[in-house]
Amino acid sequence: MTYEKSINAFKEAYKVIPGGVDSPVRAFNSVGGTPPFIAKGEGAYLIDIDDNRYIDYVQSWGPLIFGHCDSDIEKAVIEAVKKGLSFGAPTLAETQLAKEIVSLFDNIDKVRFVSSGTEAVMSAIRLARGVTNRDDIVKFAGCYHGHSDSLLVQAGSGLATFGTPSSPGVPSDLTKHTFVATYNDINSVKKCFETGNIACVIIEPIAGNMGLVPAEESFLKELRALCDKHGTLLIFDEVMSGFRASLKGAQGITSVIPDIVTWGKVIGGGMPVGAFGANSKIMSYLSPEGPVYQAGTLSGNPVAMAAGLASLKKIKSNPAIYVSLSQKAKRLMDGFSKAAASVGLIIVTDVRGSMFGFFFSKSPVRNFDDALKNDTQMFAKFHQAMLGRGIYLACSAYETGFISTAITDEMIEETIKAAYESMEEIVKG
Repeated sequence: MTYEKSINAFKEAYKVIPGGVDSPVRAFNSVGGTPPFIAKGEGAYLIDIDDNRYIDYVQSWGPLIFGHCDSDIEKAVIEAVKKGLSFGAPTLAETQLAKEIVSLFDNIDKVRFVSSGTEAVMSAIRLARGVTNRDDIVKFAGCYHGHSDSLLVQAGSGLATFGTPSSPGVPSDLTKHTFVATYNDINSVKKCFETGNIACVIIEPIAGNMGLVPAEESFLKELRALCDKHGTLLIFDEVMSGFRASLKGAQGITSVIPDIVTWGKVIGGGMPVGAFGANSKIMSYLSPEGPVYQAGTLSGNPVAMAAGLASLKKIKSNPAIYVSLSQKAKRLMDGFSKAAASVGLIIVTDVRGSMFGFFFSKSPVRNFDDALKNDTQMFAKFHQAMLGRGIYLACSAYETGFISTAITDEMIEETIKAAYESMEEIVKG
């Protein structure tokens, strides 16, 4: 493959955009080479400006559960656009999408829409602090909840890629209220409670920002009990796993029930949408009903609502898609494992619904410290080799992959074949 146009485009972007990208991980710094500049998407494929074609396992980092340019979502967006791009006023679509979400969860009575996952989590934490009248929060090393100040401490994903545990520009007066615990380690959480007056504990129940690392059921149960004991609210960050791991996200897999949930990705169908929800009592603290303020001009944007509504209705009309998506993800990861074994390499894999992840590691990955043992140089070589064979994987060793309904069994086999060739090329040179 040639990338001449992308190389030139990257140089031009670098002149007017910091690092040439609008989100750091896209720069390909951790995997090497130049990021392909995308011209369009078609179903399971991405096509770059050099006309290279890739099977896409990123799917815009999760939201495109039906692949690129799904006809139903596309139609809904076009019809909405014809009526106006933004009103800054209530529309029926907001209520319709809220009803679709609320109908799936016994613990959710109301939701508030925002424009991003970062905004959803930031608002959920403010709400939790307002409800409990406490300042301190607990998060887990390796979990990424967006780039708001209070949460940019020991974050995964892009920050892990760049080896930065936190960011300059984040005041210590804010982060002193953030306690960092170890994922899947309840004793580390108990120590936080011994020191702080904890308003909430926020967790990715299926972590997707240190690679795919699910929380253990026993750990989540202990976490729920600990929060109940101290009158602390438990927040599930399902911006990535919501409607991805299952129809109900992590709540379709675990028996543990959170107090507040945040969503994004899929509920926007590819448009910028986030949301957070809880029972009526908790949500009554939110303005204009209560004193906790949150607002946004583009919150509940009619075009974004139309995309999300089309996406969610399509999912709910055929929830069996999760069985097929999971089977494909498992077959893909089994294929990667066998490809690695064929040349004497060992990888650790995991799957949750349509989400998959793999580590070049010899031991199980239960937390961020385990994830950091991943051979990132090997991942970079594998990423480059797969990209050259038309396979578009996440450009960080600490990200999660996604299967869309547009990915066929034949594409899975093509990807596995590419994995065998890539592994052999890496080991034998």
